Amino acid sequence: MMQELSSRSLPHWHTKRADLTPDRPALLAEGVQWSFRELHERARTTAGKLAALGIQKGDRVGVLMHNRPEMVQLVHALSYLEAVLVPLNIRLSPVEAGWQIQNAEAKLTVYDGTNRKTAQKIREIDGALALLAWEELEQQQPVDFQPPVRVGLDSLHTIMYTSGTTGKPKGVMLTYGNHWWSAVGSVLNLGLQPDDRWLICVPLFHMSGLSILMRSVIYGITAVLHASFEPSAANRAIRKEGITHMSVVSAMLTRMVDDLGDQCYPASFRCMLLGGGPAPRPLLERCKEKGIPVFQTYGMTETASQIVTLAPEDALSKLGSAGKPLYPAELRILRDGREVPPGSEGEIVVRGPNVTPGYWRREDASREAIRDGWLHTGDLGRMDEEGFLYVLDRRSDLIISGGENIYPAEVEAALLAHPAVAEAGVTGLPDERWGQVPAAIVRLQDGAEVTEADLMKHCRERLAKYKVPVRIHQVGRPLPRNASNKLLRRKLAELLPKGEC
Repeated sequence: MMQELSSRSLPHWHTKRADLTPDRPALLAEGVQWSFRELHERARTTAGKLAALGIQKGDRVGVLMHNRPEMVQLVHALSYLEAVLVPLNIRLSPVEAGWQIQNAEAKLTVYDGTNRKTAQKIREIDGALALLAWEELEQQQPVDFQPPVRVGLDSLHTIMYTSGTTGKPKGVMLTYGNHWWSAVGSVLNLGLQPDDRWLICVPLFHMSGLSILMRSVIYGITAVLHASFEPSAANRAIRKEGITHMSVVSAMLTRMVDDLGDQCYPASFRCMLLGGGPAPRPLLERCKEKGIPVFQTYGMTETASQIVTLAPEDALSKLGSAGKPLYPAELRILRDGREVPPGSEGEIVVRGPNVTPGYWRREDASREAIRDGWLHTGDLGRMDEEGFLYVLDRRSDLIISGGENIYPAEVEAALLAHPAVAEAGVTGLPDERWGQVPAAIVRLQDGAEVTEADLMKHCRERLAKYKVPVRIHQVGRPLPRNASNKLLRRKLAELLPKGEC
């Protein structure tokens, strides 16, 4: 039966792209080069193998894989079945990853060889979870299935987990429409050229990496995938391999500028998108001196990548600004529920077709975050007289370490799970390489004894490596709290020995 046409649907964009520009290179990675036709055929075959395992429309499928061509193939394959992608951070502990798989009610989770040990430990923790190695999936015999001709803009495409202020991650729901409008908003700002190539050094399980895969297919441009970030390799790709766009965070860009030395990028490189939190002004000034076209951005998982980006013509005159909302998104600055005048500080709230409809199985969190159609980000910022956004802070307690978000409450919860710990507080310390790193202050139970090494080991068993505090300092008095007994994290650094804060 022919699918009903609707203004709330689009032609299945992977199939459409393979028809429009079949011979254009879609992916360059690890010595392979796939055209859009080849990517389409590979993804469709993989979809047939998933269908043989019973994966159907609406089923959630976890993906625990490093940046590699097979992950690209799998991510796209899910759309041919209209199954829902659940990308898993490979740096999570087995406990954390297993919780996300269980919470998403994933029917299957596919992992690669480098994550085999994590998968085995997840099985040991919860034997009811279905996990399958990529090699085993490849051995499946594909079955015939009917791929969608069109996809609904309101249909769920992705559930991506982001850390929450209460310690438990929330599954951000992203629709086909969210991804589509994110891509459209970006291209209306940056423009499009037939020889554009976007370098992906950020993880595909992050919004920054996944959004580039979506844009590649929608725009018909080449995605160049690196297994991990290495500054000299990234610089070489820009200088020698025709890269025109790259997405980075401050820690990555700092290392690239250091590695670049006296060299410069070619004129063909036209966009260094900088996200992950406010950038240090000295870094922006170094890039300005070297002629590196840095465009600061502001966004989050809930907005399907950036929702604010500096336009090219404003890159120098508005140094330090994240720009203006991408078309057709909107932005306001509120304080106590009221919009503030230009120059005043307040909470950043946004709305637009790229904004999540809510959180998976969390109606309470969805109602709290999205009010009257506006997403309340919890981030602080101000707008100048011309409407340019300046981000002042990424949530008052958030620690951003090398582009990874670390919520203190999550780390504190892990520390408080130790029987010797009575109180725990976590704060961020400046770090030249990562921007920030977490440090903890704990007060032990009366009469209890435990070493810093023991607490570190305890944390490593429960948290991703990047979340484990670099220092756990013990104090003999209660941690600072306000009249409502809420922990005053901004005062925690005062409790650290001099020289550590």
